[in-house]
Amino acid sequence: MSLLKLTERWSIGVYTGDTPFTIASPGDVENPVLTARDVTDMDARFVADPFMIRREQRWYMFFEALDDKTGRGRIVCARSDDGLKWSYDRIVLAEPFHLSYPYVFTWDESVYLVPESFEANAIRLYRAAEFPVNWKFVGTLLSGSPYLDSSLIYYHDLWWLFAVDNQRRDRLGLYCAARLEGPWKEHPRSPIVTGNPHLARPGGRVFEYQRRLFRLAQDDYPRYGRQVWAIEVTRLTADGYSEQLYLPRPILRGARRGWNAHGMHHVDPHQLGDRRWIACVDGYRYSLSIGSRFSI
Repeated sequence: MSLLKLTERWSIGVYTGDTPFTIASPGDVENPVLTARDVTDMDARFVADPFMIRREQRWYMFFEALDDKTGRGRIVCARSDDGLKWSYDRIVLAEPFHLSYPYVFTWDESVYLVPESFEANAIRLYRAAEFPVNWKFVGTLLSGSPYLDSSLIYYHDLWWLFAVDNQRRDRLGLYCAARLEGPWKEHPRSPIVTGNPHLARPGGRVFEYQRRLFRLAQDDYPRYGRQVWAIEVTRLTADGYSEQLYLPRPILRGARRGWNAHGMHHVDPHQLGDRRWIACVDGYRYSLSIGSRFSI
């Protein structure tokens, strides 16, 4: 007898807006732009955690595709000429352990990737040897804990890293380093969030807007991946930290119907011009399935 179960179907969309806090699905885009069905080189259960980067007049998106056979994530890539219509490319990074949240960025003319690798009990740094398909392991930034969703930024002459521990997802740690490769040390004010599953776990890129610094948090209570909050970092120094909720409402939430009906938990915003932003986002809907493969 087949058993019915409720399954989260994660997909990826593209939003635009006048600010990174007022993004929505544009009329000329049919969201979601990427689903598990687009992954052609493995049997993917879902896709999520997208990050974009623009190189030589083309957009590249890196995201997690969960392998249905192993239950582990791999990092895959898609390409776009305009950031709105996307074509799946291939798997670009696979390890014996789970990978997700591929935080991609440029530094000193090289492209780097920091994926979530909590099963390795470490935060690992990769550099593109042949962008976007060949990534080489550079080194370990932090080890000894199952870190989740590491988010980095170079700000005021130092590197900063936000991450939660898989054992304490309501507790956000902050780390800093003079060089990207380290050594990294925990900030004296860390953890900067404790006992708050609404605002602790990173939910996308740390970014600057109008000379102010913002981080994004995924709301994981009372269930995982409900919505995304914007938080302004009002002080960030070698010995000081403070932040405040930027808006009284989440900047993303489930749409109650469609591909993102039941929740959204990730935003990667990029500025296109003085008053235009584009972001890749993810969302999910529940569906009933028979076994692990077939929706009804």
